[in-house]
Amino acid sequence: MNNVHLIDHPLVQHKLTLMRRKDASTNTFRRLLNELSALMAYEVTRDMPTHEVEIETPLETMKSKMIDGKKLVFVSILRAGNGILEGMLNVVPGARVGHVGLYRDPKTLVAVEYYFKMPHDMNDRDVIVVDPMLATGNSAVAAVDRLKELGPKSIKFVCLLTCPEGIAALQKAHPDVPIYTAAIDRQLNDHGYILPGLGDAGDRIFGTK
Repeated sequence: MNNVHLIDHPLVQHKLTLMRRKDASTNTFRRLLNELSALMAYEVTRDMPTHEVEIETPLETMKSKMIDGKKLVFVSILRAGNGILEGMLNVVPGARVGHVGLYRDPKTLVAVEYYFKMPHDMNDRDVIVVDPMLATGNSAVAAVDRLKELGPKSIKFVCLLTCPEGIAALQKAHPDVPIYTAAIDRQLNDHGYILPGLGDAGDRIFGTK
């Protein structure tokens, strides 16, 4: 599993355990996801380039480092990706945001696109794709396929949970895209859900089931 980064920080793992519980309320699940996403953002952006700017402290002028958040794009795979997006934006509020609308055909499990909206000048930007679950990998592959048509500088994929099947699918199609995840679970079931997993992330975020 080259190019897979497991974020095993104790706080990340603690919050993920609380989210997995079937009796976690919609409000609790959403709040924990926001907190966990912010923690993951620190790890995912660890290698972001910085530049020096001149500032004035209360005592003197100095040069200090800043990132250019406007060069970063968070791309949310709708709808569940929006659950991660808010926590990420809390850490890098200057980032641009793109959306890819995909739904999974319940019979074939193939990803079908219904929406695609990105900032301008993507060839200048670093992209972080967010989706809570990397299960079959079909949605992730479809999203990265479309993004690569715009020629961004780099692409990373961030999820809460994945499994060997999802990792294999994304790496086969896009071996250059690093995967950041809080857990690698056992397997997929016959319906394409991760086991032991946490259920349908979108339904649990939005309270639609």
